[in-house]
Amino acid sequence: MTLNPKVLFQRSERHDGVLWINVGLLRLLYVLMFFVLGQTTWTTILTHQGPWVPDEAVVWCVWTAFATLAGLGIIRPVKMLPIILLEIFYKVMWLILVAYPLWAKGTLAGSTAEGTTTAFLWVLLPIVAVPWGYVWRTYFYDSRARHFSSGPIAATVSDTSSH
Repeated sequence: MTLNPKVLFQRSERHDGVLWINVGLLRLLYVLMFFVLGQTTWTTILTHQGPWVPDEAVVWCVWTAFATLAGLGIIRPVKMLPIILLEIFYKVMWLILVAYPLWAKGTLAGSTAEGTTTAFLWVLLPIVAVPWGYVWRTYFYDSRARHFSSGPIAATVSDTSSH
């Protein structure tokens, strides 16, 4: 049995026409989130002692939910794309709003934001993994066309437009 690398650049009918390479990269992201982030977040939550600082508890609960939902992404990588889009959005936004101003002033190194910045720069992996054409077609372009081109309302519109 030989592996043909060309298969990676073929569309998967099972995954809504997304390239196999994107499906594989998405699964890799979900595995990393589920196991690496999940291990850290669940350990923190389950071993925490004493009362929580409310804002800190929100952060840990969101990241734990995020990591846990990534488990579904291992099985259904394309259907769980919104959590990857959320990850990209919040990390890029944080890098722009928090890290960039500190870096521009020369105060990022040694600041409390330095570690988070280093971790968030890995956002490049999800940006590369996401099948952006699929995202565009599904969430911005086709969704409106599909919504208005089928169903009883569309039939009514087409009936009235023919008169």
